[in-house]
Amino acid sequence: PITSAEPTLSSDNFAPRPEKMLLLRRASRQALAQRRALSAAPITSAEPAVKPARPEFSSGPCAKRPGWSPAVYESAATGRSHRSAIGKAKLKEAIETTRQVLNIPSDYKIAVVPASDTGAIEMAMWSMLGERPVDMCHWESFGKGWLGDVTSQLKLDNVTEITAGYGELPDLSQTNKDHDVVFTFNGTTSGVRVPDLNWIADDRTGLTFNDATSAVFAMDIDWSKVDVTTYSWQKVMGGEGAHGMLILSPRAVERLESFTPSNRPLPKIFRMTKKGKLDEALFTGATINTPSMVCVEDYLDALQWAQAQGGLNGLIKRSEANLEAVTKWVNNTEWAHFLAKDVSTRSSTSVCLTLDTDPANVKAMVKMLEEADVAYDIGAYRDAPAGLRIWCGATVNTEDLEALFPWIEHAFAECS
Repeated sequence: PITSAEPTLSSDNFAPRPEKMLLLRRASRQALAQRRALSAAPITSAEPAVKPARPEFSSGPCAKRPGWSPAVYESAATGRSHRSAIGKAKLKEAIETTRQVLNIPSDYKIAVVPASDTGAIEMAMWSMLGERPVDMCHWESFGKGWLGDVTSQLKLDNVTEITAGYGELPDLSQTNKDHDVVFTFNGTTSGVRVPDLNWIADDRTGLTFNDATSAVFAMDIDWSKVDVTTYSWQKVMGGEGAHGMLILSPRAVERLESFTPSNRPLPKIFRMTKKGKLDEALFTGATINTPSMVCVEDYLDALQWAQAQGGLNGLIKRSEANLEAVTKWVNNTEWAHFLAKDVSTRSSTSVCLTLDTDPANVKAMVKMLEEADVAYDIGAYRDAPAGLRIWCGATVNTEDLEALFPWIEHAFAECS
């Protein structure tokens, strides 16, 4: 038989040849270089195929109602005096239709006033505060601004500040039922709302001042709990700016007729009484100054649309459906979070989000989405934590939000 010597095992038998070693080292270096290049390269994603049909997600002025067009102005009383029969009729219609849609009690007074929500809340505070101590409740920039006006401009000294940071709601049970209380129902710049008004006592002796500009028409307000309520047309109804609404309870009217602030001059646009009595004409459409009849017509159109949606309940359902869509997306997106941590205080209108990326990247995302005509004006408010603020009021369609989310993901991948 043919035989051969059994091979002797040693490390030499397994040692690669010099040329093989060179090839292995070269391949290792190439693989390392590729890994480094991949880790340094930006993560990119394909641009989504579908854009929102309406990219208006601004928190004020807000999106027009679906189907809106400038044709609504054809019936406006342009070129006519607001004191003419037609002018007065349209202003009165705006007041009474507001009462119907919002279910405002018949003994509450409603007026169209100058200077948007700011004008409305300022004229109320300047006319009525100072009769007793004041509790100022704030958890975002606008409420903090009202505090500044009360302490620095009105110079009231018996003021209690009840506050919390962005994303939180203060303990409102700290308010005193014998004090006047000023609060913001929905924090437009923080996305934090009051879940209810149960903290307001039915037997209070003080007045409650409710800045409801981004809540009204999207959230249910218990009118028995509020004495002064203000808002503007430009928020949930998608109206135009510069016009405010002031709603007074009988108790607020009593304050106006029984209390005159000492050493406090009131500009004409703040005056609501004549000879110590309420100026009733103001609350039937005889405005203090000249309103835009084009804006009035726009508001009337929005109110008619609201009625077609089923009134207040229909508007609330639309806004809450939008919040539900955002919530579903946030729950499935690990790098996106609600600024409002407590579910019960999350706004269904001014929805504020934080993202797990640098503020500069968020700014780049906002710019990218606007330039792509996907979403306009969705950056967080300048004083708020960096993030997104997406308007989800009743005039926004849920399908537009659902089309927006893939674009936010795309922008996050491109900019982070």
